Amino acid sequence: MRELVGTCKDCGREVYCTDGFFNGVVEPEGVTCFSCRDHEEPTD
Repeated sequence: MRELVGTCKDCGREVYCTDGFFNGVVEPEGVTCFSCRDHEEPTD
């Protein structure tokens, strides 16, 4: 099963929940896809 959760706040891609697995990250500002999350600079 695949359910649309929202769109990535950075790139606008649709982010889905697939078979109970959320394919993104929920942040206070909104949803981020894994591709955008992986390209962010680390914060220490």
